[in-house]
Amino acid sequence: MDTKTTEGVKVTVTANYLPDYSSPVQQHFVFAYKIRIENHSEFTVKLLRRHWHIHDATGVVREVEGEGVVGQQPVLEPGEMHEYVSGCNLKTGIGKMRGTYLMERMIDGRQFHVSIPEFTLVVPYKLN
Repeated sequence: MDTKTTEGVKVTVTANYLPDYSSPVQQHFVFAYKIRIENHSEFTVKLLRRHWHIHDATGVVREVEGEGVVGQQPVLEPGEMHEYVSGCNLKTGIGKMRGTYLMERMIDGRQFHVSIPEFTLVVPYKLN
């Protein structure tokens, strides 16, 4: 589990390899990641956009940017949290992801970036 807090917004990530959806022979490795976003600030915030950097073991870096997360732009009151699950496919059994969320304070429209902690994507047998 990897965690990072920016301006009172805490992001926690856990990742898992999905062998049933992967095909190592065809260099297709699928991972799921679960993200928990907790608002520990004193302001109501809205998640507007996401921006990911996805690295594989060959040095290839993909960027993914877009509105919201899994089709939502959650609004979090102070003390509230939002969880979602998404996925990523790689051509290697080892990789990593990091990124940011663009958030907006609802009271005054101030926008700020929240860091998503870097986390690894590793096929379990690669660790031995």
